[in-house]
Amino acid sequence: MRFTCIDSFSGAGGLSLGLSKAGFDILYSFDIDEHAVKTQLLNKKYFNHKIQQQDIREFDPEEIMKALDIKKGELSLFAGGPPCQGFSIQRIGADQDDRNNFVFVFIEKMIALSPKFFLLENVPGINGNRGKKILGDALVHAEKNGYHIHKNILDAQEYGVPQRRKRIIIIGERESSSPLKFSYPIPSEKKISVRDTIAHLPAPPKNGKEHPNIKHHRSDKLSDINIKRIKYVKEGQGMAFLPEHLLADCHKAGADNIGHRNVYGRMKWDDVAPTITARFDSFTRGMFGHPEQNRTISLREGALLQTFPSDFEFVGNKVDIARQIGNAVPVNLAFAIGKELVKALK
Repeated sequence: MRFTCIDSFSGAGGLSLGLSKAGFDILYSFDIDEHAVKTQLLNKKYFNHKIQQQDIREFDPEEIMKALDIKKGELSLFAGGPPCQGFSIQRIGADQDDRNNFVFVFIEKMIALSPKFFLLENVPGINGNRGKKILGDALVHAEKNGYHIHKNILDAQEYGVPQRRKRIIIIGERESSSPLKFSYPIPSEKKISVRDTIAHLPAPPKNGKEHPNIKHHRSDKLSDINIKRIKYVKEGQGMAFLPEHLLADCHKAGADNIGHRNVYGRMKWDDVAPTITARFDSFTRGMFGHPEQNRTISLREGALLQTFPSDFEFVGNKVDIARQIGNAVPVNLAFAIGKELVKALK
């Protein structure tokens, strides 16, 4: 039995990797980001399907079904994670954001394909003030077109990912005369720690350059003041533990008043990592300091904490690569969801 999938907003391919591992045959994937598309094209060991740079608004379901020789309703899964920055609780600004419209576009393209299932991944904030109506309208549209909606928030640390990362996972199941078949994966109590994941790696060069033998094993070159800050904080500590003379002026009001207590922070060896964001390459952006070495975690360490394979390569400069890693669906989380989808399809 063949389980086919089209992956939209595919980024560097974390979702595709996990779904493939679970038994899906990825037929086509696309993303608007040039570097992410080049990353997928580079990793021929993991991807052998058609991959293109494309805006979802230009994606033509009729054209792609013809190219893939499939009929409407035959596709097993249409998957994707529309840009989430417009819904993020960390975002400051107006609630209106053009990126939010992609959720409805995703649902419209899905309906044109009429797959057996669709998978929509996003930040929990999509269900909050910024996104509730947009998401609600899109899902009502899917329901009116014959889909039952399963909606749940999963924390990646409960599915083989060494990282706290809550994401809303929406599964649309095409309704038929038989009972509903999909159920969410069962959480595991076993946690994978930062130590389990990155302790085996040697220290990268101190000058910010890449390790000669380990691809992408490079970290930010810290300023003198940030070296003093990271030397001061211990495992699991952040800005709230810094003495006043090491605080940035904007932080002197205190963490209780302004939040951001985890900036200038270190990870803990024997705990999961914090959420790996698109700027995890910067010590100033969160608890992204190495547990004991005086540096930010490297790009390779970030990729491992997102459960990418150790030989997976990325295209772009340091910021481009950190963004691709931070925006990805963790591979092991995608695998856990994919296994349940395959079970339902069977």
